[in-house]
Amino acid sequence: MSVRDVGVPAVLAVDGGNSKADVAVVAADGALLGAVRGPTISHQATSIGEGARRLGLLVAPAGGRSDEHSRGGADGGGGPVPSIAVHCVAGADYPSDVHLLERAFAAVAPAVETLVLNDTFAALRAGATRSWGIVLICGQGINGAAVGLDARRVRFAGVGDISGDWGGAGSVGMAGLGAAVRARDGRGPRTALEEAIPRAVGLVRPEAVTHAYYTGRLNEARIGELAPTVFATAASGDLVARAIIDRLADELAMMAVALARRAHLVRRGPEIVLAGSVFRTEDAGFHDRLRSRIAAAIPAARIRRLAAPPVVGAALIGLDRLAGGTADRAIEARARAAFDAWNATPVLVTPS
Repeated sequence: MSVRDVGVPAVLAVDGGNSKADVAVVAADGALLGAVRGPTISHQATSIGEGARRLGLLVAPAGGRSDEHSRGGADGGGGPVPSIAVHCVAGADYPSDVHLLERAFAAVAPAVETLVLNDTFAALRAGATRSWGIVLICGQGINGAAVGLDARRVRFAGVGDISGDWGGAGSVGMAGLGAAVRARDGRGPRTALEEAIPRAVGLVRPEAVTHAYYTGRLNEARIGELAPTVFATAASGDLVARAIIDRLADELAMMAVALARRAHLVRRGPEIVLAGSVFRTEDAGFHDRLRSRIAAAIPAARIRRLAAPPVVGAALIGLDRLAGGTADRAIEARARAAFDAWNATPVLVTPS
C-alpha cells in the first residue's frame, strides 16, 4: 500500500460560498499549512465545471505547492494526498448535487476520502465549541442546520419560496417595499417606509422602485440591500417596519426549534450559532425577540454569534473525522488561532 493510498494525516478544508471560496490545508495537529481565498466555486454561482476548475487552481497555493506539482497529484501520478478533503459548499442541497460535486471535486483536489456538505455545516462547526449543535443562517437568504449527539445531520432544503422559506435580507427588503407600496395605494397602513424605501435607492415613490425592479434596473441583490433601511425604520418606532422585523425573528426561532426537535436536542442545551450578515444588526428588539422565542422552547440553549471564518469549520469537521470523534481541544484551539490570524489578512488568489 502506497503513501498515496493511506494519505498524509492532514485535511484539505474548503468553504465555498456564493461569493467567495476559502481553501486551506491543515495538519493533524491543527497547524495551518496554507490557506488562500478566491472566487466562488459553487455551481449555483457558476457552472460545476468552472467551479471545479477554480478549485483545482486554488488547491496548489493553499498547500504551498507549485501548479506543476499540483497537476501531477491531480492526475493520479503525483505524491501523497490528504487523508480527507472536506468541501462545505453553497448549493450542496440535494443528494444529486452532492454526488455531482464529489466527482468533480475529487478529480481536481484528490484525497483518500472526499466529503461534500452544505456550507451551513461549516458555519455550525466554526461557531460551536462542540461537534454538535444548531446553526441559523441569515444573510441574503435564510437556512439552518443541526448535528445531533449521534452525529446525524439535519437541515432545511433552503432553496427559497418553493421550500417554504421566508427570511434573510432579500425577504426583509421585499417586504419593506411591499409595505411601502401598499401604504401608498391604500391597501395597507401608513408607514415611514413610503419615503425611506425609495430614498434608499435614489427614487421618490414606492411604485417607482417596483417599476425599476420589474424592468431589471434593480435586481434581487439590490432589494436585499434595503434590509438595513427596514431595520432603521423599525428602530425609529415605525410599527409596520417593526412587524417585518418581528416576523423575521419569529421565523428564525421556529427554525431553531424545528431543528432542535428533529435532532433530539431540545433538552440537551445546544449551542445555537447565528451566522450571516443580518445578525450583525444592533437592533435590540430583534435580538431580544429571537432569544426569548428560542428560550421559551429550548430553555438551556446557548446562543453564539459566529466570529470565526467558516473554513475553520470545514477543517474541524475533517479533524474530528481523523480523531474518530471530536478533535482534541488543544488541536482545535491551535487551528482556530491560526485561522483567526490568517483571516485578518487573507491571501487572495484570482485563478486565470
